[in-house]
Parts: sequence; structure tokens; C-alpha cells
Amino acid sequence: MSPVRVAVDRERCCAAGMCALVAPATFSQDDEDGRVVVLEERPPEGERASVAEAAAICPCGVISLLE
Repeated sequence: MSPVRVAVDRERCCAAGMCALVAPATFSQDDEDGRVVVLEERPPEGERASVAEAAAICPCGVISLLE
């Protein structure tokens, strides 16, 4: 598999925090507004499943995985 790159649309983020719960090595939340913060733009292959799950369950659909 090719490496994946994570992209987010912070402006549309509703700060639900599901991404940080599912993939804490890749996502966190901003201390001020709770919006998504990407910790690893190119997460390791071992994190791919949790990152994909985070993108799938994001209630605002702001996470994209780019091949």
C-alpha cells in the first residue's frame, strides 16, 4: 500500500473529538476551540486502519485520506 496523507478542513470541524479518540497518535483537539489538530500528516502504516476509521466516523466529514 502507498503511504496515506491526512488532510482536514478545520473550518468545517464541529469539534466532536471522535478522531482524537479513535486515532490519538494522528489527531488531537485544539485547546482553545476543540477543533481537530493533525499530529501526523503522514501516519505510519500501522495507524492506517484507525485513521481510516476516524475519517469514516467524523460527524462533519472533514477528514480526507489522500493516496
